[in-house]
Amino acid sequence: MTKAQSRTRNPAPARDIDGYLASLPPKTRAGLQKLRRIIRAAVPDAEEGFSYGMPAFKLDGRPLIGFAAARTHSSLYPMSAAVIRSLAAALKGYETSKGTVRFPPDRPPSARLVGKILKARMAELRPRRP
Repeated sequence: MTKAQSRTRNPAPARDIDGYLASLPPKTRAGLQKLRRIIRAAVPDAEEGFSYGMPAFKLDGRPLIGFAAARTHSSLYPMSAAVIRSLAAALKGYETSKGTVRFPPDRPPSARLVGKILKARMAELRPRRP
């Protein structure tokens, strides 16, 4: 840890998703691990990594979905405001913004809802050809 990091109490950035998750409190970690498993199961060919400084999955080299922890909540990032708008009814009960779905750290969205989000996002990334 550098002197600047120790003064600000910011940990060194994680080099991989496992490292990121290991740095989180247990309840938050468990919720995001569950979310990660859901995404991996739904899109096994997606590549894990980081995008915009958060754990994310890419499909065909393009950002598919990301997730992150905050002090009071966790978030799912579909990387698309259009996906959030198109699933507004299904996301009722979650706090949303332009590109974010926020949820309690220990209660990630269901596999069914994450599947809907992924399906909508993949449709954007892989449009059907006539």
